[in-house]
Amino acid sequence: MFRRKFLTTALATAVALSISSLYGSAYAANLQPTQPKEDWARDSVIYQIYPRSFADSDGDGIGDLPGIVSRLSYLDKLGVDALWLSPFYKSPQADAGYDVADYRLVDPMFGSNEDFERLLKESHARGMKVIVDLVPNHTSDEHAWFQAALKAKPGSPERARYIFRDGRGENGELPPNNWPSVFGQSAWDRVPGEKQWYLHLFDSKQPDLNWENPVVRAEFEQVLRFWLDRGVDGFRIDVAHGLIKEPKMADLVIEEGRENAGALVGPMWDQEGVHEIYRSWRKILDEYPGQRIMVAEAWVSPRERLAQYIRSDEMDQAFNFDYLMTQWDATAFKNVIDSSIALTTTVKAPTTWVTSNHDVVRAPSRYGYSLKDQGKYALPGNGIGPNTPQPDEALGLRRARALAMLTLALPGSTYIYQGEELGLPEHTTMEDKYRQDPMFLRTKGEEIGRDGCRVPLPWKADAPSFGFGPSNKTWLPQPASYAGYAVDRQEKQSDSTLNLYRNLLKLRHEHRLGDGKLHWVEADKDVLAFDNGDIRVVINLGEQTAALPSGSQVLLSSEALPEAGKLPASTAVWLKR
Repeated sequence: MFRRKFLTTALATAVALSISSLYGSAYAANLQPTQPKEDWARDSVIYQIYPRSFADSDGDGIGDLPGIVSRLSYLDKLGVDALWLSPFYKSPQADAGYDVADYRLVDPMFGSNEDFERLLKESHARGMKVIVDLVPNHTSDEHAWFQAALKAKPGSPERARYIFRDGRGENGELPPNNWPSVFGQSAWDRVPGEKQWYLHLFDSKQPDLNWENPVVRAEFEQVLRFWLDRGVDGFRIDVAHGLIKEPKMADLVIEEGRENAGALVGPMWDQEGVHEIYRSWRKILDEYPGQRIMVAEAWVSPRERLAQYIRSDEMDQAFNFDYLMTQWDATAFKNVIDSSIALTTTVKAPTTWVTSNHDVVRAPSRYGYSLKDQGKYALPGNGIGPNTPQPDEALGLRRARALAMLTLALPGSTYIYQGEELGLPEHTTMEDKYRQDPMFLRTKGEEIGRDGCRVPLPWKADAPSFGFGPSNKTWLPQPASYAGYAVDRQEKQSDSTLNLYRNLLKLRHEHRLGDGKLHWVEADKDVLAFDNGDIRVVINLGEQTAALPSGSQVLLSSEALPEAGKLPASTAVWLKR
């Protein structure tokens, strides 16, 4: 999408006044700068903010909403179309905010509801949409509903909001079935002194809701309206494939050596009943002015089932995890690009392109391994620790820069995870004593977890906490190497990764690549080339130098080209056709 402020002040005011009569002046103020109803999400560049690690305003070592507001000009200059905020709700933070205790209240560690409304208003004033995370599969165990359920009797309405079952065995001493938690160990915890157990597909402090209960459905419809009334532009739906469980809740058939196989497939995932829920939500979003979107975090198999989540009466987008997990190989990338476009075309939905997020090893570290080792050491969620063979940092960065040029030239919507525009690597040598991910804790370190990709960002190379906040505190330690990736240093370097991203996004918007079409061009082995509008993209995923088309006009390259007409290994270019 060509994100420019094409509304004049007078027109924006007129729009706001008309909305004010329907929804109130405060609501209109938040909506004033946004555009009338349009399909903005089809080709947008969406920037993921992990609030606790983006910018800290008060020096407590944890990022917050005022910190985000202070950096909105940076995001505007980067050229993104929308922001996606990971959870900022009231939470005991057992899983970094994905354990929600109050869906309508900003956690004091992040600020206040007023701080959020200011963030929303100032983002909209810059032409940026705002998407918030919704976590409907489970609540925190400190949520008022779950506390009431623990105090109530088996069979009570309070317990019916969650999934409680009697245990097996003579005295209920065994869990109701063998379902594993995604984070390791059993997915069931026993209520003290009872035969009943409650289901938690993630941490024990994240009890699963019972989505067969109309009370649960009604509550979340009101939560949607609460944030829509404040002007949010959409929701990223956490664990979108997990809300409905197979009614019989039979044991999972687990193959030997795949004890945690239920983390992705099984009777707890991708049940047909989830689609009824999302159709009802679609109707709610469509009641509001402008386009309000839903984005599915859905891990499904076979992958063709993903199309069901993005039919016209359900969600607008689904994360393309197949693309994210693709290894550094030309054939693999071509296949996943072709299959992704073909899949979304069947339901006339946009394709999304994702290379990093808060749950996976950062791309520069993931691609710093050989093809063999990449598939062994850099799997999503597994993390990289000090005892893991370390990636080649320089190689990984080179490949990540080339991959950015490939990704941002593809038609559809693209996601950028905070720090990706800096080429930020994983913190691969973090000591165990600092780790907080429940995946690490519940597996006793067998799974390194996701802390390494969540480390606070570096803004100033020579400042305490690298400018993350006014003190030297950070909730996770930053490696010394982050100084070299700091924003202030990169802004002064014309060939920095930050300036590469700024130039890529500028050209992407100017040439409307997100709204374009891909046409493959014949290329050498290990090289991909395609046209999108008047841009030709060439990326060399091999280890040998490749030839560029004769007479090529290079608009941008991921690395310096030492020899005219030649494309070095792990390098990409955009050419003017």
